[in-house]
Amino acid sequence: MILIMRASGVSTLILLLCIKGVITSGPHWKPTWPTYKVPVVLPQSTVLLAKPDFDAKANLEVISSCGPVCHKHFPLPTVNELKEYMSYETLYANGSRTETNVGIYVINSGDGSQNSGSRGKSRRKRQIYGYDSRFSIFGKDFLLNYPFSTSVKLSTGCTGTLVAEKHVLTAAHCIHDGKNYVKGAQKLRVGFLKPKLKDGNKGTNQTNPSLSEKMKFQWIRVKRTHVPKGWIKGNGNDIGMDYDYALLELKKPHKRKFMKIGVSPSGKVLPGGRIHFSGYDNDRPGNLVYRFCDVKDETYDLLYQQCDAQPGASGSGVYVRMWKRQSQKWERKIIGIFSGHQWVDQHGSPQDFNVAVRITPLKYAQICFWIRGNYMDCRDG
Repeated sequence: MILIMRASGVSTLILLLCIKGVITSGPHWKPTWPTYKVPVVLPQSTVLLAKPDFDAKANLEVISSCGPVCHKHFPLPTVNELKEYMSYETLYANGSRTETNVGIYVINSGDGSQNSGSRGKSRRKRQIYGYDSRFSIFGKDFLLNYPFSTSVKLSTGCTGTLVAEKHVLTAAHCIHDGKNYVKGAQKLRVGFLKPKLKDGNKGTNQTNPSLSEKMKFQWIRVKRTHVPKGWIKGNGNDIGMDYDYALLELKKPHKRKFMKIGVSPSGKVLPGGRIHFSGYDNDRPGNLVYRFCDVKDETYDLLYQQCDAQPGASGSGVYVRMWKRQSQKWERKIIGIFSGHQWVDQHGSPQDFNVAVRITPLKYAQICFWIRGNYMDCRDG
């Protein structure tokens, strides 16, 4: 059964329909993870495709001029469009690939991207807003501890986040440019940053840890990669922005603590209205860079913020820490994937945003199924 409800105020409508738990304020209020009734995304058929050429240039960022107002005016997708966007390609280590069509069941409202809106003017991009508020993370006491230890580097230059024992969540544009797979995607590797003491120096310089420790990456090959057709059919434009995510399956377990994925709550109920993420920004090579900032605006599929970031941070898992009522403890979850930069000309007044793709109930169902292979394990977001 598929039920699509078309109405204005999509985000509000879906929250009312999907949230089973209600967040209330009071003297002992904690920012609490809502409980969602998650739809089901199931494979219907899989076909073998021709091997790709792997000739696309790896672009470490996605640039769009369609901002919040533009995206909010997109028409809602039809049922067939939703199934088309949520279908996906799987790329294997031997260079073969398949396309899987999906069915969507028990869905309460339109989810996903809409048709492309008008494009604004182009101008020089800017991803640092005033004072640079990023923090470089040094020393094994931080790098090897949660949550920083969940951040990994892709051999194509992006960042990813550990979300299961053998799975990494990242941005689709790190693998595919919307038309073809990028160079290096067939032999894609994931790097785990580890400190290595310099010869003859077993201590750690507390003033400058980089003087006593040098960093190196330990790499694990990727077995297969899933990319939603919404990104591929969007050819990397504004429709694709909503689907700029991919899941990588490693050839062997990474043996690190990972961060669970979760359905993205509204920015209005996030603790302090803030999000957090860590990535390997290319202007600080070899460093893991952490930042946090306020959410400025949102659509059903995107979070708009002004976290300082540079190319290389693309694919970072955006997370928050909230109270989980069932287990009575605080828990961090990935609620989005950092995608790229947007510059919007609103009535002659330029605005810059960095954008993260939200994990909606439908995307949660898809990513969770990719990880677990059983929709029954993905019913609670």
